Amino acid sequence: MSTEESSRLAPPNSSILAAVDGSASSYQAVSWAAAEAALHHCPLHIITSMAIPTGFGPGISLGEADLEWMRKDGERILTEAARVARTAAPGDEPAITTEVSFELVIPLLIERSAQARMLVVGSRGLGAFQRGLLGSVSTATTHHALCPVAVIHGMSAIDPVSARQPVLVGVDGTDNSVPAVELAFEEASRRKVELLALHAWSDTSGPDVPVRAWDEARESAEAVLAESLAGWSERYPDVPVRRIVTVDRPARSLLDESATAQLVVVGTHGRGGFASTVLGSTSNALLHSIDVPMIVVRSR
Repeated sequence: MSTEESSRLAPPNSSILAAVDGSASSYQAVSWAAAEAALHHCPLHIITSMAIPTGFGPGISLGEADLEWMRKDGERILTEAARVARTAAPGDEPAITTEVSFELVIPLLIERSAQARMLVVGSRGLGAFQRGLLGSVSTATTHHALCPVAVIHGMSAIDPVSARQPVLVGVDGTDNSVPAVELAFEEASRRKVELLALHAWSDTSGPDVPVRAWDEARESAEAVLAESLAGWSERYPDVPVRRIVTVDRPARSLLDESATAQLVVVGTHGRGGFASTVLGSTSNALLHSIDVPMIVVRSR
């Protein structure tokens, strides 16, 4: 492991962990992770796994020369990742450490997530025989990681224009979405931007949406959303909040609103304001369709 010295010291569980595999998507993830670490004034740890997935067949036996070549290739990837990280946060770059591992990437990241402030991965990676398919990594970690997981898609959204756009959070009106709401308020406060709080209370969409007692239902949904935000608005008075109530599928509503957001925050699962829709299906749908960075927060 190589370390870049910094005067800012923090406990291990406050570090942001970013995974790279040499793909463009993973370098976008490192860029976002560096900017995020700078916002939180915490260290950034970048890790790459050189383990070769073997499936259910016999393992691959590698000689010392092969292992050394793979280690050097991993160090090359990390050198570029560290350069990207420094570029993303010039003048305020976090303390950066890097690590080459020969453990399988998914169990490695899930284990390390127990001591991380946040895990950051790209949405797409290299081929399955080239350090693992990062898309499968993002899916697995959002389901099983023990810390919030940020999935970075085609853009890292850290440019000056994106930095002025709001943070979007899905609110389902139950305790399941509380961690997501809390993190979204903190992110909006640190970024000094507006928070869009979206509450979708129907699991259907289109012309078949029932209109009977619409006014009563909408008033009830607005009350649920207001109650969900009340305490957090008092805790973060610096964050302007725009409430959005929709009668549509949560994934579609969040996808539509994400077009004007720099970050989307959702929970791993939940029921309530999203009617009978499980929020887990919403986060899964957004993983494969959204363009901006997304943070998936596990329920307590």
